[in-house]
Order: sequence, then C-alpha cells, then structure tokens
Amino acid sequence: MKKIISILILVLFIQGLNAHPWKPSHYVIIDTDAGLDDLKTINMLLASPDIRVLAITVSGGVMPAESAYIKVRSLLNSYHHQGIKVGINRDSPSKDLKIPSAYTWADENGISTNGEAGAIEIISHAVTHEKTPVSFVALGSMNVLDKLHREQPGIFDKLKDILWSNDSAKPLSGFNYELDSLAARKIINTDIPTRIIGYDLNIFYDDEQVSDISELNTPYAKSTARLFSELDDHNFITGLIDDMIALYFHYPEIFETTNHEGINFLRAPSGKIKNSMICSILSGKTVNRNQVFKDIPVDTAFYFPDLQPYIDTIITRHGREEWEAGVLANEMHRHFGVYAIIGVKMGIRAREYYNTGVDEMIVESHAGSNPPVSCLNDGIQLSTGATVGHGLIKVVNDNIYPEAYFLYKNNKLHIRLKKDIADKIRNELKEINYVYGLDSNIYWELVRQKAILYWKNLDRHTIFDVTEQ
Repeated sequence: MKKIISILILVLFIQGLNAHPWKPSHYVIIDTDAGLDDLKTINMLLASPDIRVLAITVSGGVMPAESAYIKVRSLLNSYHHQGIKVGINRDSPSKDLKIPSAYTWADENGISTNGEAGAIEIISHAVTHEKTPVSFVALGSMNVLDKLHREQPGIFDKLKDILWSNDSAKPLSGFNYELDSLAARKIINTDIPTRIIGYDLNIFYDDEQVSDISELNTPYAKSTARLFSELDDHNFITGLIDDMIALYFHYPEIFETTNHEGINFLRAPSGKIKNSMICSILSGKTVNRNQVFKDIPVDTAFYFPDLQPYIDTIITRHGREEWEAGVLANEMHRHFGVYAIIGVKMGIRAREYYNTGVDEMIVESHAGSNPPVSCLNDGIQLSTGATVGHGLIKVVNDNIYPEAYFLYKNNKLHIRLKKDIADKIRNELKEINYVYGLDSNIYWELVRQKAILYWKNLDRHTIFDVTEQ
C-alpha cells in the first residue's frame, strides 16, 4: 500500500513539473521561402505564447533565399524581435515569383545578407541550447532538412517531429514537393515523425474575418491585416495554406489523418475551422496568462480617477503586456514608482527582443538595493517573472545605474536607460524630495503623477540602449 501511495505522489509531482503555467507547449524552428501564406503563418506562430520560435531559416522557393532573408529579418526587426536568429540556406532551389517577391513585409532599409549565418549553423545552435524537444516547421521545400541530415545527423536526431506544408500525399505533389522532390522523399523516410499538413484553397479570409483581425491590437494582427488590404485576390492569401500548421498546433483535434504508404497526411475540414480560432492565435489568447485573475481589466471604471484618462493611450501605445505588468508591479510596489515603471518597460523590452515568455530569463540588475533606483528591480521581476522567489534575479550594488543584463539560452542582453532620460528622472525626483521631503504626502502624490506620465509617454523602444553581448 505504501509503495502505491509513493508511486502516486511521484506521478503527481512529475505532472506538477510538466504543468508549468507559462511553459509553451511547442518549441519550433521555422524554415520559410517567404511566400505570402508564410507571412500569415509566421505571424500566428510569433503571436502565440504557446509557441516558442527558437529560430527561423530561409530557403529558396518562391524567391531566392537571400531575398527571403531580407523579408524575414525586416519583419522580426519591426516586432523588435532582434534576438530571433535567421539563417540562410544558400544554394537552395528557387523560382522568382513576382507577387511574393514584390511584397514588402516591413522596412528593409539597411538589411543585408553579407556575413549572415548559414541555416545549418542556426539550427544547430537553437537545438543545442534548448532542452525541450524541438519541432521543425517546413513551409517550403525539405532541402534544408536534407542538408541537416547529411551534415549534422546528431542534431537532426534531436528533432521531435517535422511538420511540412504540402498540397498532397497521395500522390506526393505540389509546389513545395516539386522544389526538391528528392529531399522530400529522403526526409519522409527517416525515423523522425513527419506530418504533412494539407491546404484548403477555398476562401476563408472573407470580409468578416479580415475585419475581426483588423480590430486586434497586436503587431502580428496589424501585419496580417495589411496583407489583406493590399493583396486580397490571391488564393494563397484568402485560403488556408501554410497557416494550417499554426491551426494544427493549437487545434489538433479538428484535423483528420490519413495514411498512405506510411505517410501521415492531415487536413482540417472547412466546417471545423472557425473565425475565432485565427483571432485567438493572433491576439495571443491561446493560454491562460495569469494565475489569479482571468484577465486584468481595461475598463477605466476599475481604476483611480487620476489614471483613468491615460489607460486607453497606454494600452494602445505600449500593448496589453506592458499594461498588465505595470498594474501588477505598482500594486506589489505599494506605490506608483517611476523606476518601477522603467523596470517594467525594461523587462518587457528584454522579453520582446527574444519573443519569450516569463520565467525564461536570468537577470542581473545593477539598480542596487537602495531606493529610488532599486525600485527598478520590482518592475523587472513583474515583467519577466525573474523573481527573487524563483532565484532568477541577482542585484548588484556596485556602480548603481538603471540597467540590467538578461541571460536567455546562452545569449546575454544588456539594457541600459539612456543617460539623458536617467539624468532627467534623477533630477526631478531630487527636486521633489528637496522641496517636500520623503515624509510628505505631497512628495508621493507628485511622484505618482510623474510615474503615470512616464508610463504613458516613454516608449520602451527608444529610451534604452540595447546591446547583445
């Protein structure tokens, strides 16, 4: 009897370890040829907190790999995801289709392929530094997987599975297959489980669906909506093509599997795909983000009158993520603090850089242990999840300054508040303290007013010096 109880306790303990409230269900590497349907898919995979995109590689397909690199890198930069590495599968077979080649994903100025890493190097680095099994998402040919299998079979064997977007399995046919049919057949015959996800070329993104996407306040939804506004008569845009893979990750139960000569082919009947599924993914509402509240309210009636006029602007300018972290940080901090808000913005910027969730970084803060600069630590903890209780934050008391180092998967990011802004904040707080003193209610009321205005006005993308070490 004691042995049975011990086993049950062990099982429950293991389940508890696997039930981390923020751990994504899927860690993925994406290979893309920068097709128009790829843009929709990448947007959905980046938007979902249940997916962690470790890296993206680009291969030839609808355009040469170097052209695809510029589109993908520009997109990631526009989302401030500079920490997501992009590798180039040079010399992969390609065509040069006019419509996808001409469409710009984001600002391409200053982006070059010179000296950029190769695809195999990027895949190897991503897989090596991730403990969780990795899924490989192939949105074009299987060429890069064939190269990986030949050049680094040890890394290839660490992949959990392969999801490949292709038109048909019986017989094997379609644009992605025909780009490199030999590579496709070789990879399908390896020991890594491969699922071919089929298309639905019928119009899915109708006016109603596009309108729903346009109303979402996320950069991924805005990019997707722009695609429809500029190119709405192409079936790779209006239909469900590569974006079927994003749906499969989140709603596998709607897909039906057929097996032909050992090949698993999955397709979702049109009637089972709902408009709300796409919007849930693009809005990031695929997992429960909080532990107590179902949601942090945005209705201004829930908040004090002095904050109410600024709430909509803060959320519109800086996003729900920063808003929610700011609310929690100030409640924990027990007063509205300027440096606490700066810490929130700094932590969100660090997570945004790598497009990662909470509890996934180790932080070394140089804000010290003495207020007011040390209040930065509270903001960092609430925005990153790197709390004292989790043992993920270290506070350094030498050379105190509002700056911190963020360690993520063998990467180190340094974020430092720009000197002119730091000087302005320090001088303002010093003057208020000199006039009223820390024991005065007027002091704390003025600090509160300053903090609210800094929250509204300071853009986390412009107030920091950000350097990857």
